[in-house]
Amino acid sequence: MVAVLERLRAGGHQAYVVGGSLRDLLLHRPPADWDVATDARPPVVTALFPGSRAVARFGTVLIPGIDDRQQVEVTTFRRDHHYGDHRRPDRVTFTTSLAEDLARRDFTINAMALGPEGLVDPHGGQADLGRRVVRAVGDPAVRFDEDALRLLRAVRLAAVLGFDLEPGTLAAIRQGAPLLRYVSAERRGQELWRLLAATPPSRGLRLLDEAGLLEALWPDLAAQRRVPQAKVAGDDLWAHTLRTVDAAAMLAPGDGTLLLAALLHDVGKPSSQTEGHFHGHEVVGAQLAARWLRSLGRPRREVDAVALLVRWHMFHYEARWSDAAVRRFIRRVGPEALPRLLLLRRADAIGSGEAAAHDPTAELRGRVAVQLDAKVPLSLAELAVDGHDLRRELGLLPGPAVGRLLGRLLASVLADPSRNTREILLADARRWTSGS
Repeated sequence: MVAVLERLRAGGHQAYVVGGSLRDLLLHRPPADWDVATDARPPVVTALFPGSRAVARFGTVLIPGIDDRQQVEVTTFRRDHHYGDHRRPDRVTFTTSLAEDLARRDFTINAMALGPEGLVDPHGGQADLGRRVVRAVGDPAVRFDEDALRLLRAVRLAAVLGFDLEPGTLAAIRQGAPLLRYVSAERRGQELWRLLAATPPSRGLRLLDEAGLLEALWPDLAAQRRVPQAKVAGDDLWAHTLRTVDAAAMLAPGDGTLLLAALLHDVGKPSSQTEGHFHGHEVVGAQLAARWLRSLGRPRREVDAVALLVRWHMFHYEARWSDAAVRRFIRRVGPEALPRLLLLRRADAIGSGEAAAHDPTAELRGRVAVQLDAKVPLSLAELAVDGHDLRRELGLLPGPAVGRLLGRLLASVLADPSRNTREILLADARRWTSGS
């Protein structure tokens, strides 16, 4: 980054560290990337840095890492003109004024610049860093009307940095919440995932609710408010969800799939509530979770994994389960999903007021481990025979009957793994098909 600044300045141009990278430097946090603002036009920047490329009509050039190996975004000073779609300016004009460039930015803590003369801070960003507040530059209503994504970015920044929303900015977010309809589902999802990285994640979710954005993001989650939850006195279902999310983050830091499952595990309760009961809410919740995550553009593998966890989070284990019952449970849920499912159950228990040190899944976890260590057959692929064997040895024609027969053989092997031999399985199949 230093080499980029020096080369721009050696060419007779202004060059400043700006944006989130400067904010993080002032907070003594490692910047995720580097942002540089300059009066040099994009063609001049690309000529100064071979291998760089212009990426947008708004004057941004990406420069591969030079001295510190981090990519640098260099953007020409500009003015933005009218945001017709409430997301991007209809046109921009370049300027030689740093002050004009900083005035178009979103929040004061992102509207500072560091150059040869020191810190340039026309909007009080450094003071807001000290006060630990997120405040819009200028009129917050104008800032949010320009780009509705800023509504979510304000909440996400406050959550991740541990800041508060300045009262005027918070009021403008509440008033501007309907503008979220102009933000694509994918961009909303990206901000939500980044918001969930806050410590604890419930901070960002509470801020979303406080700022009036939860209803606009997903009404099914907002519907959890004021739904009675008898597990902790005085709490509603939304409070239970927030505690469960925090517990999941504590039990498995960095596991985004578990975090999403914790957020959505009871999303089916409001719509399935009948006379104080929530019959089948896990089935409804799995469907709602899958539909929402797909709408946000999440990968299919993640969508399926979260929906599976929501679907089975209400499993009921008893110590009197036989080993065969444990094997059937592993088969039903899938060995890959089980570790997360057990963590989700534990997080759910913590969210219901149980002590974090208590693990209600400890016994089942141990019994599952025993079965997996024994490498017991759990799937059709692990049977000692397959459909080809059955057709050849028993003279069966291809069709559903072969699949049903394989399923029956697997059930017998789950009950008694010692039966998983070719001889025994073929003998069972012959007996069943002959009716004897």
